[in-house]
Amino acid sequence: MTAAAPKPALPGSLNANRLLSQWIGFDKSGRVSIRPGKVEIGQGIVTALAQIAADELDVAFERIDMQPATTATSPNEGVTSGSRSVTESGMALRHACAAARQIFLSVTAQRTGVPLDRIEVVDGRFIGPSGEIGSYWADADTGLLACEAPAKVKIKSAAERSIAGTTVARIDLPDKVFGLPRFIHDLRLPGMIFARVVRPATRGARLVEAPEAPAGCSLVIDGNFVAVAADTEATADAAATKLAARIRWDERDTLPEQTEMRAFLRASPAEKLTLADQPGRAAPTQTLRTQFYRPYLSHASIGVCCAVARFADDRLEVWSHSQSIFLLRKDLARVLGLPIEAVTVHHREGAGCYGHNGADDVALDASLVARAHPGSPVRLQWSRADELGWSPFSSAMLVEIEAGVDAKGDLVDWKHEVFSNGHLLRPGNFDSPSLLAAAELATPFEAPIAQNPPLASGGGADRNAFPIYRTGGLTLDIHRLLDMPIRVSSLRGLGAMVNVLAIEATMDELAATAGRDPVEYRLTHLDDQRAKDVIEAVVAMAGPRPAAPPDGYGRGLAFARYKGTSAYCAVVAEIEAEEQVRVRRLWIAADAGEVINPEGAAHQIEGGAVQACSFALKEAVTFDRRGITSNAWETYQILRFEDVPQVMTQLLPRPDLPPVGVGECATGPTVAAIANAIHDALGVRPRTMPFTADNLSLDMGNAP
Repeated sequence: MTAAAPKPALPGSLNANRLLSQWIGFDKSGRVSIRPGKVEIGQGIVTALAQIAADELDVAFERIDMQPATTATSPNEGVTSGSRSVTESGMALRHACAAARQIFLSVTAQRTGVPLDRIEVVDGRFIGPSGEIGSYWADADTGLLACEAPAKVKIKSAAERSIAGTTVARIDLPDKVFGLPRFIHDLRLPGMIFARVVRPATRGARLVEAPEAPAGCSLVIDGNFVAVAADTEATADAAATKLAARIRWDERDTLPEQTEMRAFLRASPAEKLTLADQPGRAAPTQTLRTQFYRPYLSHASIGVCCAVARFADDRLEVWSHSQSIFLLRKDLARVLGLPIEAVTVHHREGAGCYGHNGADDVALDASLVARAHPGSPVRLQWSRADELGWSPFSSAMLVEIEAGVDAKGDLVDWKHEVFSNGHLLRPGNFDSPSLLAAAELATPFEAPIAQNPPLASGGGADRNAFPIYRTGGLTLDIHRLLDMPIRVSSLRGLGAMVNVLAIEATMDELAATAGRDPVEYRLTHLDDQRAKDVIEAVVAMAGPRPAAPPDGYGRGLAFARYKGTSAYCAVVAEIEAEEQVRVRRLWIAADAGEVINPEGAAHQIEGGAVQACSFALKEAVTFDRRGITSNAWETYQILRFEDVPQVMTQLLPRPDLPPVGVGECATGPTVAAIANAIHDALGVRPRTMPFTADNLSLDMGNAP
C-alpha cells in the first residue's frame, strides 16, 4: 500500500488544527464567532486577533465575537507564551478567514452565475453587479466550514488591509475599567462552596497532626495536602487562618544558603550542553572577563491565583486563568486518575503574570477539594503568602563572559557560560505531573526538575545567549541544574533578561576600554541592517546628552533581538542615582515586522519595560534554610507608581514583513540600559541584580 502524501504545511497553529469550523462560525443574526486557542492575559491578543479576522473576512470589527478558549471546542494552540500569539494564532486565523471568504464566495458564484471577480464583500454581504446576491449569514447553517483549510488561499496584501495595522480600542478593557465580572475571581455558580489551602511555612514539611475542622467547615486531607471548605469565603478564610496556627508539621532544612547562591549554581550537579564551539581566527590581544548574577524572581501578580472546579459523575470541569489549558487538562487527568476526555478546562481571565505562576497549581487544589464535594462547584483562591511563597519562581542565574579583542578593540572571540535551573515546568511536559499538590498527596507523584524549552522555540536559560554581534570565535555552554530546591519555571523573557544584560554590559565595557563610542562600537559589530536601524532610531529619539547634567545623572544604551528571531528592540535609559537608583525616562525603538494594533503593541513594549525596571531595581526572592521569607509585599518589593518612568516608544513600520510578538522584547534591553546608565552616573559596573545600594557596593568591591 502506498503511503499517503504528507499534507501541505499551513501557517501557525492552523497546521495542527486544520478544520475551519474549529476557528470560525457565522450566525444568521449577522455575528461572527472567532475561537482561538490562545488566551487573553492582559496583552490585548483577543483584540489583535479580531482585527485580523475582520480584515480578512471583510466584516465590521464590531461584528466579531471572540470566544474564550476551552478544551471542549477550541483549537489546541499549546501555550500562550513567548510572544508567539500573533505569529501562531494570528497567522492561522488570517489564513483560515481568507479560506472561509474564498469558500463562501465560490459557492455564491456557482449558485448565482456571477463571476468571482465581480463579487465584492461589504461588511459580510456579497454584492454583485446588480446588488446583493448573498452573505455569510445566508449560508451560516450550510456546513461550508466543516472542512480542512486549503493550502492555497489569497491573503490580502498590506495595502489592502484597513483594520489590521490600525489602533482599535481593546475588547477586554471596558469590563475591567467599569468593574464588570470578567475575571475568574468574579465567577459564581449555583451552590458554590469556597476553599482555602493550608500550607506549611517551610519547604519539605510533613504533616504530623491536623486539628478537627472548625464548625461549619469541612477538611480535605490527602497526605500533606490540607484544605478547608465552607459555604462562604469569609468563613473559609478565617478557618484557614485558625488551622494554620494549630496544625503541626515536621520541618527540616532543605534550601541552600542565600548568601552562597553563586557557589550553589556553580557547584550543583548539572547537565552541560555546548551550543557553540567555534574558535576565533585570531588570538586576542586583551581579554575581558565579567560575571552577572540574578536572584530568584516572583511573578508577583497583584491579583492572586484562583480557580473554580466541579466534579460530578466521574467528570471534572475547571475554570482557570492558565496559559496552557490543554496541558493543564492532561496533568489534572493524570493526578485524579481520569481519562483525559473526562476533563474540561475553560479559560477565564485573571491577573496578568507573563509566565508560569500558580494558575495551574490552584486549579489542581480546587479539583482535589471538588472531588471531595461531588456535585458542588468549588472556588479556591490563594492567599498572598501562597502567591509569593509557593508559585513557581524564575530561576536564579549566573552568567560568565570572556570576551577577547584585538589591538583596535574589535571582538575576535567570545565565551558565554550560563548556570541555571531550567525555565520550563509547565504542566503536561513531563512523565510525572508538575503541579504543586501532586507531590504532596498520600500517594505522591515525583516532582519533575525544570527543563529548558528547545532552542527552536527560543530556548530557556540559553535564550538570547547567542550574541547578535559579529564576535569572531564563539563558545556557548549551558549548565542546567539537576537539583531544584526552589521550584522554578517560566517568567517573562526566561533567560533572555540576564543574557542580554551580560552581553550589553560587556559591550559597553569593551567600548569604554577601547576609548570608542558605545553606539559606534555596536554598529561596527553588526551586520543586520534592521538591528542598526533600531539603535540609530532610539539614539535619535533620546537626543543629545544634557550639556550640564546634575550629579548622579546617567544614560545607558542597550539592544537585543528577542530570541534572535523575533522583535528588535533598543532602549536608552536615563537614571538618577542618589540614596537609590531611579529611572526617570526610557526611550524605546522596536521593529516587530507587521504590527496589528500599534497602540496595543506600544503598550506591551512599555509594560515590559516598566516591569523590567522593577526587576532591575527592586525584586528578589529571599529565603532561609527552610522556606521563602519574601512572602508579603513588605518583604518582596516591586516598583511603585511614584517610581514609574516616562516612557516614549517608536515602532519602525515594516507592514510587508511577517509579524512577531512584542510582549517580551523590551525586558532584557531595559535592564541592561539601566545597568549601563548606572555606570555612566557612578562609575560602577552593575553585575548583581537588583541594582540596590548594597549590591552596587558589592560589585564595586568585586571590580577587577
